[in-house]
Amino acid sequence: MGSHEEGFCRRPSQDGGALPVMAAARGRSRAAGRVGNPGTCRERSHDQEQAMLRAGPCSGHAPGPRCPRSGDCAPGPVLIGQRGGARPHGPTGLVSHSVGSELRGGDGAHPPPAPGAVLRFLRPSPAAQSRGSSSYRSRGLALLRHARSRPLRSPPGFAVPSGSRFPAMPSNKSVSDAPIVQFTNCRILRDHQLQREDLWVREGKILNPEKLFFDEKGSADVQLDCKDSIIAPGFIDVQINGGFGVDFSLATDDFKSGIDLVSQKILSHGVTSFCPTLVTSPSSVYHQVLPQISVRNGGTHGAGILGVHLEGPFISKEKKGAHPEHCLRTFEAGAFQDLLATYGSLDCVRIVTLAPEMRRSSEVIQELTKRGICVSLGHSVANLSQAEEAVQHGATFITHLFNAMLPFHHRDPGIVGLLTSDRIPAGRRVFYGMISDGIHTNPAALRIAHRAHPKGLVLVTDAMAGMGLAPGRHTLGQQVVEIDGLNTYIAGTKTLSGSVATMDTCVRHFQEATGCSVETALEAASLHPAQLLGIEHKKGTLNYDSDAGSPRCVPGGAGAVRFATGGRCPPHPTSQSRNISQYLSF
Repeated sequence: MGSHEEGFCRRPSQDGGALPVMAAARGRSRAAGRVGNPGTCRERSHDQEQAMLRAGPCSGHAPGPRCPRSGDCAPGPVLIGQRGGARPHGPTGLVSHSVGSELRGGDGAHPPPAPGAVLRFLRPSPAAQSRGSSSYRSRGLALLRHARSRPLRSPPGFAVPSGSRFPAMPSNKSVSDAPIVQFTNCRILRDHQLQREDLWVREGKILNPEKLFFDEKGSADVQLDCKDSIIAPGFIDVQINGGFGVDFSLATDDFKSGIDLVSQKILSHGVTSFCPTLVTSPSSVYHQVLPQISVRNGGTHGAGILGVHLEGPFISKEKKGAHPEHCLRTFEAGAFQDLLATYGSLDCVRIVTLAPEMRRSSEVIQELTKRGICVSLGHSVANLSQAEEAVQHGATFITHLFNAMLPFHHRDPGIVGLLTSDRIPAGRRVFYGMISDGIHTNPAALRIAHRAHPKGLVLVTDAMAGMGLAPGRHTLGQQVVEIDGLNTYIAGTKTLSGSVATMDTCVRHFQEATGCSVETALEAASLHPAQLLGIEHKKGTLNYDSDAGSPRCVPGGAGAVRFATGGRCPPHPTSQSRNISQYLSF
């Protein structure tokens, strides 16, 4: 740290152990963007520096290039180089913007900070290291405070050692000891775009690498190479009737083990949260099944449960689809009390599908909405006016658009007309479910709906017990269903009854059928259903502090959703690292 060079009073060692102080040359101002004469920069002893700090800033005049108290050395910011970063040749100035600020040359450089101003402590962030950035920030340059500042006072979260000019990094003792997982060599879906960034996860939450590094002084415990795969938010299926031999609409003794099985199996298809769906059933089934379902977070045990979707029995006979007619109900004088008597409890209910043309449905919609339950319109013969009225009373969703409703007509488009209606209340968005399995909806119809209202499209599977099983006979509530390839019919008829498609299949087919971007297809199964349920602050995105999903990613196993290029997930060495979103390769 002896000789000075190019305006440096002291130079750092190669290993970054030494802390250099960079001062402007005599009579020169950094704000003017001029380089000082190296020969006029004088080293001060430690005692001289401490005496200046104790004396504080000059009084009686504004700080300037020459300060009577300090002699002939011009003021300037203190520069710390943790990794031996060198000052660039040419004029320099301080760019005072957010974290990531660099020294830049030219007349447009910002002036140095005022005396006493505290700047953010800059060190190479994990994100900068992973990008291989050559910026001054990635070299470890830290701009702290003006050289003629007051004696250091300990800012919140910092400890200032006695006699020290520079604050130490904050203690990490109060931060969780859970392992931090860094996913590298990946593209992540954030802000509607695929971005080449690393993803940092701890305890099932997505971390901000800037805060991790600067505030916690943390680093990754485990690094996983994603091999150029896409990491997307976990899929959310808001309409799934069962799968893998389990029927949610059957009251069985082992119902809980059945729902646990489905929640575990769907992880391998990218679904990290779902709404178990019950089709029209006798009242006794609701009273037995609903108490056995509880809202829970996802994890290595399986996908999280967001609440129940009750599809029926308050639907139209004309558009009952695969729902048993003898179980259908209407709203009588009690209206909402009739609904409560049928279901028994609404504690775990998240969505209710009903026909808006039914008498007294408006007051039921209002009561459900007051309780935070999403009302969906479906299995209905409602015209556009009736559908719009339902939306004005609080309905926000359409159950499997085009299926089990009046077809589009140019003089009265029916429920389909909600996609472009001008009578939707301000600030309200109508979402609509689409079964993108190649069976329920023609690709042309998919394109029409998507182009008419892209931000409202929610992909659903409408999967039933036969999903994941060989063709044959299965159940859908009170009905017997036959599976023939990808077609599912009520036994002995040609009436479609649910689907056997998985969510990753639906995402792939939707992207291929509409020609939309990969980002759009992924958000239709993640962000949009999260927005529908009002949980986009924690699910459906990869934003900082949001849930990181819950599939376990292993080669060819759960969470490895392989698309065109056949990408795979790396194995996870720790249980904590399993709390991530699934990989996708297009």
